[in-house]
Amino acid sequence: MRVCARRRFRTLSTIISLALCVARNVVAQPALPPKAKADSAKTPAPLFTTKDFIVAGIFTGGMVAMFPLDERLAKHLTNPGAQANKFFKNASTGVEWIASPGPYFIGGTLYAVGRIGHFDRVADLGWHGTEAVLVADALTYVLKGLNGRSRPYVSNDTNPRDYKLLKGFSDGSRQSFPSGHTTSAFAAAAAVTAETGTWWPKSTWVIGPLMYGGATMVGLSRMYHNKHWASDVVLGAAIGTFSGWKIVQYSHAHPTRLDKALLNVSVVPAGEGQWALAWSGTLP
Repeated sequence: MRVCARRRFRTLSTIISLALCVARNVVAQPALPPKAKADSAKTPAPLFTTKDFIVAGIFTGGMVAMFPLDERLAKHLTNPGAQANKFFKNASTGVEWIASPGPYFIGGTLYAVGRIGHFDRVADLGWHGTEAVLVADALTYVLKGLNGRSRPYVSNDTNPRDYKLLKGFSDGSRQSFPSGHTTSAFAAAAAVTAETGTWWPKSTWVIGPLMYGGATMVGLSRMYHNKHWASDVVLGAAIGTFSGWKIVQYSHAHPTRLDKALLNVSVVPAGEGQWALAWSGTLP
């Protein structure tokens, strides 16, 4: 029984990873030559492109495909054999902490280090990663509240179709759809991959699999702990991925006043062993 559960766990992980790999390859943009970059600067790229809709279609298809499998997958991952596996139990707890509240601590630390040490790229990474998680979490909270889907443990993994409109705002056991931990993990993964890809395009093939692989483990851990259905995880991955991509893309193309303010603040010596906050930039 334990071997069978482990195989199913690995199979589900592989399916999600392959879907994310396809999505990432679809939106991968080749580096533009200097002239093309100059021409594109005159006309800002649209926020949503045809490729984005293709990726959205992939995620939607994945989520719809999971609906009939929600009950079966939940029972497989919560059977005694799988739950008795010490590796799954320890690993799932660790990755969940990294997903929430980890991104806020990590992002805040990167931002602070970047501003104190005058490492602009590090500050960019910390702020945009945090911003992506904030946006994704806010959207997820609204959807959880509106859908009111019961978590798997409520019905002992037997009723993935239990929705009650607006009940998710007041009842924690009805905040299943989508998965918040998964959303946060994929938002951070997408933002980090996109941000580092702007400095070093080839890094996408190294950082991308690491970040998205870790985010996938977060989603699987939420299913392993019987807190979410498989379709919750796929929708959370979609929201998080788009939030990370679009926050980085939009912030670099159209920096907001908040971006300009936070990313132009630095810590400078003020004499006699004291330090002060300084701001540099063009006033709006």
